Amino acid sequence: MSDQVKFVLDEKDIPKTWYNLTADLPKPLPPVLHPGTKQPIGPADLEPLFPMELILQEVTGERYLDIPQPIRDVYRMWRPAPLIRARRLEQKLGTPAKIYFKYEGVSPAGSHKPNTAVAQAWYNKQAGVKRLSTETGAGQWGSSLAFAGALFGIDVTVFQVRVSYDQKPYRRALMETYGARCIASPSNETESGRSILKQHPNSPGSLGIAISEAVEMAAKDPELKYSLGSVLNHVLLHQTIVGEETIKQFEVAGDDPDIVIGCTGGGSNFAGLAFPFLGLHLRGGRKRRVIAVEPAACPSLTRGKYAYDFGDTAHLTPLVKMHTLGSTFIPPGFHAGGLRYHGMSPLVSHVYQLGLIEARAYHQVACFEAGVEFARCEGIVPAPEASHAVRCAIDEALRCKKEGKTETILFNLSGHGHFDMQAYINYFEGKLVDQDYDDKELAMALAGLPSVAA
Repeated sequence: MSDQVKFVLDEKDIPKTWYNLTADLPKPLPPVLHPGTKQPIGPADLEPLFPMELILQEVTGERYLDIPQPIRDVYRMWRPAPLIRARRLEQKLGTPAKIYFKYEGVSPAGSHKPNTAVAQAWYNKQAGVKRLSTETGAGQWGSSLAFAGALFGIDVTVFQVRVSYDQKPYRRALMETYGARCIASPSNETESGRSILKQHPNSPGSLGIAISEAVEMAAKDPELKYSLGSVLNHVLLHQTIVGEETIKQFEVAGDDPDIVIGCTGGGSNFAGLAFPFLGLHLRGGRKRRVIAVEPAACPSLTRGKYAYDFGDTAHLTPLVKMHTLGSTFIPPGFHAGGLRYHGMSPLVSHVYQLGLIEARAYHQVACFEAGVEFARCEGIVPAPEASHAVRCAIDEALRCKKEGKTETILFNLSGHGHFDMQAYINYFEGKLVDQDYDDKELAMALAGLPSVAA
């Protein structure tokens, strides 16, 4: 059979709960620390930034949390998202492996990000919040929160990393179409932004800087809250609807993945797909290979240090233990803007430390090669971020071919690349080149990590 095969559930099969991996961990997550006292923080410390319901989700030990019906009603706009078997790609590669992808690009914003944007906007609306600030890299998250803000009548301000603001004008236009205000970061609108521009007038920006600006805006305005698109536990929690849905779809397919793959920047789409499968393993099920794929130009898992660090450049956030390149590290301006973050989610970092997942880093040209090959077989143009997962899936399929193994490979196609076509134009014109970080800058950033007692 040569056709693409989809495994689509009915609306009634949309999961009714999110899955919390912390309930099944063999070793608890290190605590979040106050940057001044270096002591564990409590819910009250986070109240200036988040509504209490999201703070409670951040620290809960419950295995499953009910998804409120109003959120599920919005999810019905695009969920259940399809699980697709990439038979044409299998044939092109000549591999005995079976390749499946979970396609999250069917959401209104074109990626997995609305899974948490809708939830966060709803909880803020319930708490009486009328305005939100956030950051975005490539613009997937900013677009998604703008979409959710429009649904629930919340004003959204987005600080977009300058290099992506310039590279991806259509993402900016999409945010503005949904009603959000989009500002290039670093900007003159915050103290942290002005400080960076004073030192580096032509700064390309980073997610760490954009987070500083968004957090500063929220901290100074009691009527405004901050919203984050990745990294934190409650964000990863909301994304697990992806993996929970996929488990149901594999039951329909009569198959089960041996390898689970996701690209990783902050960790949300990877965790969304992988954590429910890790949960099955931790509760006595079989072990799968789970691979987190990151950019070689910003390799927090494969080259970063597992240590306490700030989540932002201006040091306005609490300290979390994660794989980090240092909060002052500014990655090169490669096109996968959603993966240009100095730190990895504490929860993803923790399971990596426990040996439950693998990590792999790729340069961008190899990822675009894979993205083009995938598009010519399956018809979907991957976002630059998602092309990292495609690259890894193809490499694993070719390994199966070499070893004569019939393994089942699953990856998260976390978003489409329709707003990233300039990157593909650059690739076809030979202008897209591999970029490496500066070893000296990385060493300096790591040398500046905060001192925390063991």
